[in-house]
Amino acid sequence: MNSNFVTALTRALPNVGRSCQLRAPAFRLTRPFSSTPMILESGKEKTRQIERQILNTPAEQQPASENASISAITKMMQGDKARPAQGLSRDYSRMAESLEAEMIRQPYADRSPPYHLHVYCHKHNTLLTLTRPNGDPMMALSCGHLGFRKGKRAGYEPAHQLTAHVFAQIQERGLLMEIKRLEIIFRDFGPGREAFTKVLLGNEGKNIRGLVCRVTDATRLKFGGSRSPRVRRLG
Repeated sequence: MNSNFVTALTRALPNVGRSCQLRAPAFRLTRPFSSTPMILESGKEKTRQIERQILNTPAEQQPASENASISAITKMMQGDKARPAQGLSRDYSRMAESLEAEMIRQPYADRSPPYHLHVYCHKHNTLLTLTRPNGDPMMALSCGHLGFRKGKRAGYEPAHQLTAHVFAQIQERGLLMEIKRLEIIFRDFGPGREAFTKVLLGNEGKNIRGLVCRVTDATRLKFGGSRSPRVRRLG
């Protein structure tokens, strides 16, 4: 068939001659809004190419385009291999600074667990219990141990005397050498709570308050629960 006739037919009927035209390969495409073709490569081939570049070419001789395609972890590993002793010392100094900042942020992270002093301030009595970090009791005293009976156990004065007595017992038994950190745990809001605070901040607690590392409140809160007793009405 005459080539001039085919060319004229293709110009006249483009749909007929379109199937005869050579098609571009699947991997050679044109980007939108651009006439520049872009060759798509598979992910495996690209990974293998990067591995070959890392194994064959040092980090200093690689061009900027190749370094841009390498991940940050690979760059860090390459930097560790080619880093001199001065760079290592600089890294150790940075590590020391980070550890110091962590110690400032959490000053008690590397210390032994604290002992616990439970202060149960009931409206009818005050109970003080000293325990080890694992929960084993070391001392447990209440206002009844000081000679107060029945209704006389409640109030500010019995709790004040009890707290002073407990602090004196801790010093006499030599527990200050064993206790390095002390956590005070309050419970309930009886009159003994304020008495304990006054003694701790007073002259009787000068050797104890330096050991206190934490003060918490373990007062129990009731959400629903059983029915409360009726309100007492006098007169």
